[in-house]
Amino acid sequence: MSEAAVPVVACAGLAKTYQGPAPVKVLEGVDFEARAGERVAIMGKSGSGKSTLLHLLGGLDAPTAGKVYVQGRELSAMGEAERGCVRNATLGFVYQFHHLLPEFSAAENVAMPLLIRRMAREAALARAAKILAEVGLAARLQHQPGELSGGERQRCAFARALVTEPACVLADEPTGNLDNRTADEVFDAMVRLSEARGTAFVIVTHDAAIAARAGRVMELREGRLYPGANSAPVPA
Repeated sequence: MSEAAVPVVACAGLAKTYQGPAPVKVLEGVDFEARAGERVAIMGKSGSGKSTLLHLLGGLDAPTAGKVYVQGRELSAMGEAERGCVRNATLGFVYQFHHLLPEFSAAENVAMPLLIRRMAREAALARAAKILAEVGLAARLQHQPGELSGGERQRCAFARALVTEPACVLADEPTGNLDNRTADEVFDAMVRLSEARGTAFVIVTHDAAIAARAGRVMELREGRLYPGANSAPVPA
């Protein structure tokens, strides 16, 4: 199988049960895959397990059963250190709240993952400036989060997720804290980055308008994942 044919992120038979006095079964037998450049929206009612699925795909939690693959490599077959390396090299994460560090500039926030990897500061800031320009924030490099609008902060969070050039970004309600117009602007920036870089996006959202703009929509119901109304076939 060619590298292009291997899904960026996939799972097979994925299940998750939270143990306790009354065990709660959240996911049961989920099969899913996303390929390079694909934008997939995952919808479902509150409490249906959307965020749980995203955490499992990202290796942030362990499944009760089933397997998760990142670029064809099985996460559960790895030790914690190797799993962390694969996650950090291959995946980016965006959440409903931007989690930017308030005392640092936009450029410094975006460069932070590179600085943590010990990239030279000048090179890290240069790469951060480039991707901030791609999301329309070239004039905001030195502004701190408190000086940015909600949409600008979320675009900055997308830039930070993409600065390491991941193969896939997992986004959990990334526009859920924004008004409709700002949400559209953030999604537009995400589409541009996806098309320009071939990055896959898996987006958990409750927003039907945002989901309708994804290439494929899946719906999580009663622990299982089903094709949504506007889903297109996965390319062979």
